[in-house]
Amino acid sequence: MDKHNTLWAKIKEYIYITLGVELVVIGVYFFKFPNHFSIGGVTGLAILLSNILGPAISSGTLVLIINFILLIVGYAVLGKSFGNRTAYGSILMSLSLKLLELLVPMNGPITNEPMLELAFAVILPAVGAAMLFNIGASTGGTDVTAMLLKKYTNADIGKSLLYSDFVLTLFAFVVFDVKTGLLSLLGLFLKSTLVDTVIESMNLNKYFTIICKEPKPICDYILNHLHRSATICDAKGAFSEKEKKLILTVMNRSQAVQLRRFIKQTEPDAFILITNTSEIVGRGFRA
Repeated sequence: MDKHNTLWAKIKEYIYITLGVELVVIGVYFFKFPNHFSIGGVTGLAILLSNILGPAISSGTLVLIINFILLIVGYAVLGKSFGNRTAYGSILMSLSLKLLELLVPMNGPITNEPMLELAFAVILPAVGAAMLFNIGASTGGTDVTAMLLKKYTNADIGKSLLYSDFVLTLFAFVVFDVKTGLLSLLGLFLKSTLVDTVIESMNLNKYFTIICKEPKPICDYILNHLHRSATICDAKGAFSEKEKKLILTVMNRSQAVQLRRFIKQTEPDAFILITNTSEIVGRGFRA
């Protein structure tokens, strides 16, 4: 039974990775490539090289070549520490882009609204990337470079990748034109904040601090109905100097609505503090 559950969990994980990768692919192929938005990373490098090398080699082909080179180097240098999920994401993205080039060739932007297309070129890959980062996967590319930098240098990896993305984006001014360069630069700034925002939104939970007289009904509801746990502490009112109980608990947003409603019905005098939190480490949340 445990093996079956483990296998099913692994299958669901790779389905989730596939959805995340395909969101990135849609944003890159239909919106980033046709508009030459060089927003860093392997796809940004491929857009620049494709324009320099000419129509003989497409951006999708270059992504395929670069990612496969990085995969080979990654496995050769990092060995077992190189993640299978990263390899799967990298291969799936490269092959998906190449397949779309064959099935749905793009001769130019879908619309004549560059800002609209930039929004989709940033939002779709950002959501897809956030889904992948959230479970420790990625589409390869610069993430493989980050792993290699981490092993052989003391460089600040986050800053190093940001600087390299910034340099690639600046090349859009030279290779294309000022308009494309400015839009690419705007896209880079949006991307740098959007991924973190999406990840936080996906992991958003509610942290409750409940001050009450009778904790048992509330705790019973948390344990038996919401299937969460809680911590009870002794407390004392500063003004009334009466003994009270402090209940600490964390749960998702839908459970939080139910708990708040229950407390208002059973102990309306309880004092409730509810805080948004996205970084919870422990059993029932993130390992």
